[in-house]
Amino acid sequence: MDPSPPNEVEKSVQITEDAILGAIKTLEDSDNPVKNIEWTTCEDFTVELGQQQIEEYISTWEFHESWVHWSDFLEKEELEFSFRYHYRVCWSIPTACKPLCQAAASIYFFIEISKIKPKNLPVEVFYVLETNKYVHRPGQCRFREKWLNDIIESKIILMNSINF
Repeated sequence: MDPSPPNEVEKSVQITEDAILGAIKTLEDSDNPVKNIEWTTCEDFTVELGQQQIEEYISTWEFHESWVHWSDFLEKEELEFSFRYHYRVCWSIPTACKPLCQAAASIYFFIEISKIKPKNLPVEVFYVLETNKYVHRPGQCRFREKWLNDIIESKIILMNSINF
């Protein structure tokens, strides 16, 4: 008689596989650390510098050369203890057959300037994908090209499902 019910064995195997995958990912990350840039201080920040630094940060990402992107400043928002600057970076893959892309993916960047912290501290930066609420912080998570592909694929599927 088997001492462990089948679902417990399956759980044990899954836990073991997850642990092995986690260890492999940790080793890969130590060989290829998450990249970041040195962000400007609050006192030196300008809208233009913020956009330049977003472009500089994006240049540390790994993605196929067929991707093109453009960025723009959207708005300045005043909060109780800070100013938040909103930027958008749009991504697409134009081709010779379809130079006008079927869909684009947007990543929204936010640069926050504290009203109460010392002005010589760096700005705070975070970003979200257009279809997601998860907040990414530079230097803490690795960009995945798959995110952009998923957004575009879901938009194309939606557009193809609509009959005009």
